[in-house]
Amino acid sequence: MVIRAIALLALLALLPFLTPSARAECFSEAAAYQHVNETILRALAWQESHNNVNAMRINTNGSIDYGLMQINSIHLSTLSTYGITSRTLMDPCASIYIAAWHLHRMMLKYGNTWKAVGAYHSQTPAERDRYAAQVRSIVRRMQPD
Repeated sequence: MVIRAIALLALLALLPFLTPSARAECFSEAAAYQHVNETILRALAWQESHNNVNAMRINTNGSIDYGLMQINSIHLSTLSTYGITSRTLMDPCASIYIAAWHLHRMMLKYGNTWKAVGAYHSQTPAERDRYAAQVRSIVRRMQPD
């Protein structure tokens, strides 16, 4: 786990030097690195921000969702131990890598299931299941006929 965290930090340190074309590969690279499904990651980006890299939302509970993948500020205490700040979350590639990390954590808890996908947003069962259904619908639309 510590080695993965160090590797993630090294990748994040390189982000300012990536070209836009290199950033286009972030979904596939982050998915491969965290062993999550790239299509699910892309669907999460659409569900969370409609692919808006500048998205920021203040929630009713006072927490803030940052960036493309709308990473919630409740994760900042954990992420800060790896040097990740709210500013980092606004970088599209960093946001994707962190989303893949978070999805992987949910998969460890719930298995490779729609529950894990829903838990990306909320672990409250009703919210989790509603969110998973929304992402599943996006995935279906992304699939070729």
